[in-house]
Amino acid sequence: MVRYLRYSLIVFLFITGCAGIPVRKEVKEDRSLPVGKIEGSAFEGIRFPFKVSLPSPQWKFSVEIPDFMEGFGFKKPGLEESELFLINPTTRSNIQIDLTPAGRRARFNQRMIEGITATAYNGLVEELKMDHGRNFQIEGSRPAPFPLKGIQYTAHQFVKYKVGETRTIHGWVYGFTEPYQIFIIYIVLEKEGFDDLKDIMKILDSFEMASKK
Repeated sequence: MVRYLRYSLIVFLFITGCAGIPVRKEVKEDRSLPVGKIEGSAFEGIRFPFKVSLPSPQWKFSVEIPDFMEGFGFKKPGLEESELFLINPTTRSNIQIDLTPAGRRARFNQRMIEGITATAYNGLVEELKMDHGRNFQIEGSRPAPFPLKGIQYTAHQFVKYKVGETRTIHGWVYGFTEPYQIFIIYIVLEKEGFDDLKDIMKILDSFEMASKK
């Protein structure tokens, strides 16, 4: 499975197909810069202007790919695009954060953001049914705006499913604020004694983006 790569390609193919006059100067990612700095439970981006914080000591920041991520069906080339991971090492619940400069001619609105998010949802559902059978039970949501500080347009969607005794919630937020696309993907592996979904909502509530033109 190539879930993260699938999301990225959907957006890339859609955006690069946009025609018209340039609406912004070209923005390039400077990979010579460090991703950001960590002070206690707070992260402040340097390569990209965002902030986020941890909800409890059970969670950790990582700028390296956690060893277990490929076991969830993600591919390393896609994972390498993420600037930051927030993980609960005990449960392996996690969040990936990736910011990407938008193309010079790309235009965004709420309807488009929700449409791309829904397309990613359809692709993930199809992959899950290919892996587990056409009758595999999946509970899903519709794309809907999601409040993130400093983000102009956002959409959030998720799926819930159970493999063996493990109940999983797999969700993502796709957004845009000039001049960046924002991808936030999360996985919750429910485990007794932990409320990781609540923690992830706290993390998303702490996320803040400063517009940079």
